This record gives sequence, C-alpha cells and structure tokens, in this order.
Amino acid sequence: MSTFDYDLFVIGAGSGGVRAARMSAGFGAKVAVAEDRYLGGTCVNVGCVPKKLFVYASHFAEEFTHARSFGWQMGKSTFDWQTLLNNKNAEISRLNGIYETLLADAGVTLLDGRASLIDSHTVSIANKSFSAERILVATGSWPSVPDIPGKEHIITSNEAFFLEKLPEKVTVVGGGYIAVEFAGIFHGFGVETTLLYRGPLFLRGFDGEIRKHLAQEMRKKGIKLAFDTNIVCIEKSGQKLQAALTDGRTLSTDLIMYATGRHPNTAGIGLEEAGVTLDEEGAIIVNNDYQSSVSSIYAIGDVTNRVNLTPVATAEGTALAKALYNGETARVDYTNIPTCVFSQPNLGTVGLSEEQSREKYQHVDIYKSTFTPMKLTLTNHDEKTFMKLIVDKSTDKVIGVHMLGPDAGEIIQGIGIAIKAGATKTQFDTTIGIHPTTAEEFVTMRTAETQAG
Repeated sequence: MSTFDYDLFVIGAGSGGVRAARMSAGFGAKVAVAEDRYLGGTCVNVGCVPKKLFVYASHFAEEFTHARSFGWQMGKSTFDWQTLLNNKNAEISRLNGIYETLLADAGVTLLDGRASLIDSHTVSIANKSFSAERILVATGSWPSVPDIPGKEHIITSNEAFFLEKLPEKVTVVGGGYIAVEFAGIFHGFGVETTLLYRGPLFLRGFDGEIRKHLAQEMRKKGIKLAFDTNIVCIEKSGQKLQAALTDGRTLSTDLIMYATGRHPNTAGIGLEEAGVTLDEEGAIIVNNDYQSSVSSIYAIGDVTNRVNLTPVATAEGTALAKALYNGETARVDYTNIPTCVFSQPNLGTVGLSEEQSREKYQHVDIYKSTFTPMKLTLTNHDEKTFMKLIVDKSTDKVIGVHMLGPDAGEIIQGIGIAIKAGATKTQFDTTIGIHPTTAEEFVTMRTAETQAG
C-alpha cells in the first residue's frame, strides 16, 4: 500500500495536465490536480478558443460585403463588442464546467489554489501539504513584455480578451502567431491596425514564400505592416499613447498590445528548491520520458518550452500517463506536426519549408498554385489563395505542404495524415479530387520547379 497521499499530483489544469490526470486516474492511479487560475489553461481561457471565436467574429464584415455579390441585399450592419464579450465569456464558463466534470468523473481530486513544491515528493497549497509518489508540472507559459520606459501602458493577449471597449487605433507588436492573428482580428472589427515587428518579415521559421504572400494579403486588407521596427519607449499624452520607434518616427495610438513571446510559468513554485534544473529561459529541462533532473518530478507542455502547441501538450500528457500507469512505451513524434496560423487569410503548414528542404535534400521539386478561391470569383475582392507542395525528387515523397487561404487549417489537418504516413507525389496525383474545392488543387498540381539542395 502506498505511503503517499497520491500516486500523481498534477500542478496545472491546462490541456496537458488535465489529459495526464484523467488518463492516469483511468489506469487506476490516485490523482490530484491543483489549479489557481482557471480550468482548461491558456488555450481555453485566453488562447486558442476565444481567439478562434474572435477570428470568426472579425471576418463577418468581409462576409457581408461578399454576400452582396451573390444577390443578398442588406442594410447597414453594426458590431457590438460587448455582445461578443458576453457570449465568449459564457462559452468559456461552459468549457470550464466541462473540464471540472471530466476530472470529477475520472475520479481526480481537484484542488483550488496555488501549489508549490516543498521537496521531491511534497506539494503545498494554502499551508496544507500533500505527498505524492510523482509530481507533474504542467503550468504552461505566460506572456512576456520587454522592460522599456512606459511598459505599464502595454497590454498582452491576456487583457485583449477582456477590453472594456474597442480602440479606434491599435498597435500590435510581435511577429508570431498571436501578433499576426490579433492584427487580423482588430482590423476585422474596424480598428485601424498597425503591426510592428523587429525582424524583416513575421512568422520566422515558416516557409519564406508563404510568409511573403501573407504579408501581401494583409496589406491589401489595409493592415499597416512595419518590419525592422520596434518601440523604444511609450508615453501617455491625454487619451493617446505615443510610441517612439527605432526608425525615429513617433506613432500615435489608442492601444499597444505586445505579443513578443511567452516565458515558461515556473517562477515561485519551488522548483529550484526541490532541485529541478531549469534552462536559461526558466523552462524545465526534461528527458525523453518527460522526467526532470529530479526523478519523481515530471513536466509537459509549454513549461518545457519545446513545441508550444496545445495538441502537443495533450499528446505528451497521454504518453506520460500510458508510460507511468499502463506499462506502455509511448513517445510523442515531434516530426511533421501540422499547424495553422489563424491569420486572415489562414496559413496552414505541415512538414519542411522550402528553405529547410534545400538544406536537407540534394534535389527537391516545388509545386505551386496561386488563384482566386471560387467563393470570391463573383466579388471584387482581390484575395489570392497560395498552395505549395515540396517533394524529395529522389524518393518522390512529399516532405512539405503549405497553404494560405480560407480554411487552410481544416485542409492541412487531412494532409498532415498523408505526410505522417509517408505519402508520395504519385499517390497525391492518383488521388481523385473533390470538385469544386480548394483542397483538390493539392492533387492536381503537375508542373514542378526542381531546386538543388
């Protein structure tokens, strides 16, 4: 019989922590989860879910315009920010309740409060201690804000989901998923939007050509993009914020949102005191079994700062539970992870970029297609869909697929299965397309550009 209060104590009830807790309990482990903020973590509360709802909401202005070209006559449309907030909050509350029910039904003890480690087998919450054979840290990450003069005027995505009112002008700073997505969201709501990024082009690490196409489409929509630019300091002048830029300009705006990265949420929870080794960014260093430098303490998800995606955290939670409590050798395959940036238009990708392909393979074939999506052919909207296949010429294997256009994420998810299965270009070519769809273009591309590695 165990001498511990719990077999597994999970700190953090986000996607990864909840998955690990539920599955471990299902395998017979006695499990507790501690959460001091909100069930479901970043994704459910201030991340993927509300962001996608905002993306949907912000796209209706274009939809109304397109509808007129299909014969629909409508009066003047108006947008009420508070209605969206109220409905979003209600949906998040519903999801919080679902997470609580899932944990309860699995037999997991849910503890409300901030947990910290006392030692390798002990956790404290509100001056009450609990012992556990194993401890799992799944506390996620938190937005980072640079230490510049006037930083008190900056908001992050956390606050953007709860603004009392929409600004007339907004400046978004950053070049990753969140910055690009919120630039589209604010613009869709009618806010004059500027996106600043310190580098030459946003979404570093993605295929270079698709990044350029996205920048072009965003500019067409009226979003102002300023690359190789950053904010030096911020001052408040009346109701406006004045941002001094590195290029010497001063930008006047109502709201400044930074999306310049996130840091692992490891401060102040006793990790160092328990002997857990962190890297220079504060992430928990783990081995292939998600085990930290302390054998009884594990970590998954963003807190390890490896592949910071919600589905990866849940996959890690699944693998850990299977390995610890069901005797399975389970490892997450981090290659060919499909992903989507919910920019406007959407960007979906799986596999290698063209730049990565050239470095790894001697000869690659590149297939591309740029066209007006059928939905827009009756409108005067100039948005273009861009699609790209990258093939290893020596094996005919498709090693990278990239798409910019409506529903790119939905399409790339299915393509991701094919890439994971090792599909060849010949198999793509012999697959019959669904007509008329955008997705069929992936199985009808025939003319390649051969590139040396």
